[in-house]
Amino acid sequence: MTPDQIALFSLFGVVFAMLLWGRIRYDLVAFGALIIAIMTGLVPKDQAFSGFAHPATIIVALVLIISRGLVLSGAVEKITSLVVDKDRSVQSHVTIIGAAGGLMSAIMNNVAALALLMPVDIQAAQKSKRSPSLTLMPLAFATILGGMITLIGTPPNIIIAAFREKSLGEPFAMFDFAPVGLVSSIVGIAFIALVGWRLIPNANNRRDETEALFDIGKYIAEVVVQEDSPANGQRVEELDPLAEEHDIAILGIIRNGRRLAGNGRLTELRANDILVLEATPDAIDKFVGAGKLGYQQKKTETAAAGKGMKLVECVVPDDARIAGRAAMELRLLSRKNVTLLGIARQGKRVYQRVRKEKIQPGDVLLLLGRSGQMSDVVKWLGCLPLASRGLTLTQHGRAGLAAGLFALAILAASLNLIYLPIALAGVVALYALLSIVPARDVYESVEWPVVVLLGSMLPLGAALEASGGTQLIAHSIVDLTEGYSPIVVLTILMVVTMSLSDILNNTATAVVAAPIALEIANKLNVNPDAFLMAVAVAASCAFLTPIGHKNNTLIMGPGGYKFGDYWRMGLPLEILIIAISVPALAFFWPL
Repeated sequence: MTPDQIALFSLFGVVFAMLLWGRIRYDLVAFGALIIAIMTGLVPKDQAFSGFAHPATIIVALVLIISRGLVLSGAVEKITSLVVDKDRSVQSHVTIIGAAGGLMSAIMNNVAALALLMPVDIQAAQKSKRSPSLTLMPLAFATILGGMITLIGTPPNIIIAAFREKSLGEPFAMFDFAPVGLVSSIVGIAFIALVGWRLIPNANNRRDETEALFDIGKYIAEVVVQEDSPANGQRVEELDPLAEEHDIAILGIIRNGRRLAGNGRLTELRANDILVLEATPDAIDKFVGAGKLGYQQKKTETAAAGKGMKLVECVVPDDARIAGRAAMELRLLSRKNVTLLGIARQGKRVYQRVRKEKIQPGDVLLLLGRSGQMSDVVKWLGCLPLASRGLTLTQHGRAGLAAGLFALAILAASLNLIYLPIALAGVVALYALLSIVPARDVYESVEWPVVVLLGSMLPLGAALEASGGTQLIAHSIVDLTEGYSPIVVLTILMVVTMSLSDILNNTATAVVAAPIALEIANKLNVNPDAFLMAVAVAASCAFLTPIGHKNNTLIMGPGGYKFGDYWRMGLPLEILIIAISVPALAFFWPL
């Protein structure tokens, strides 16, 4: 190996290790690696930021904005309105919501499709009095599968199409992914609906555990002893009758920022002491009123502010503003006058001081604030509202216009009348001009960490290819499989790519695997399109872990799933996808 190859492989090894470690956000890891590569000369200076102008990066950003427009216009309301029916069996519900999720993921980004349908699925679980853990994982997997059908459904397809244009002179078109993607999606969703949801471990026994999350249930809350409160000067044990009357458990006392030992039964309370309680929100509210206590608010606010207060549950995506930070660190109370009342993590409540607890992706937060501001605060935090959300579709009369503009752009691009990024950019511009997507929402609709990841990884992938590194990997795979038929090599490539995608970001996997696939095809002298399509399918199908795909992360907290729960349904699904897609690839893209 050359020195450049050794340096690049070492850099990629560090990147993969950091992504697996997960303590530093993936976009910062990728951008840091890009800077190192530029400073060491591995990436030429004139190519340093070429990834941010790459068609794949632009298309991903534009698709996210268009997805937001389709949601705000109500264009998807008819699909989602069919989902909530408390009388449906679990199998029927999974079939319908899975098909809806797959269809929506084909015409919009699959993360956006899950974000829209997840609250609907939770509401359906509440009405049917069953655990949402039975249906959230099937929904997430179905949206991942549906994204494989079209170019814009998932970032790996966009990356593969752009790579083909650069390498072979012409990109994959919008519906080139449909033959293999549609077959795989139909079979995969059918498996999920008939068998897969039954493989979720202990799902039927989680009803009590997850009802505490989605009926809000008992949370850990912190309330303040005020100057005029009868509790001021009383011992904690003297509050027992009031606590029992309202079904409150007093867990402890915090004074001057420090938690007193035990629950301080004999401690005499003072003004500004914080009582740590476990109870339902209704019980907390009644206890606060009866005891003339208060919530932690800015000093400029009065206790009377509680009359316009609202409780909201929301789930934390991995790129949320609050992910990896504590409410106190983010100054949530002083900035927004919103109190973090409770945290639920993987089906369990957090008993530490909630304002100082580091929030993790997949956590469910219970927030208290003024009614009129809560939707904006949840959005500012980058979280997804759950039980209280429903479908907030604000411009029903413009659904036809939004869908029509999008369909027209797709048709024009499919007929090669206009370049796809330009067509999508035109739709975004019209959405903004017509206020289908309000101007303030245009930039907020973009998942900037994904854009930074793509913009950073693409030059690194190009550098690895230019150094001969991808050719080295491809030749090694071909040499190890010498004597085997191309279809066996194709299958091995899919297994390796799918395994990488389960532990890395699927976008990064596609960037690295695409040039390797092309090199293998050239070495075997077979149709490169089959191998590129194989990478697109395999990179998208990350079902074994909660970290392989953002949709898997989003459902972890709301479903009360553990890390090891995913593979039970995910492993047979991945095996099925390989078994179905390999013959489909050979049929639709002959070797």
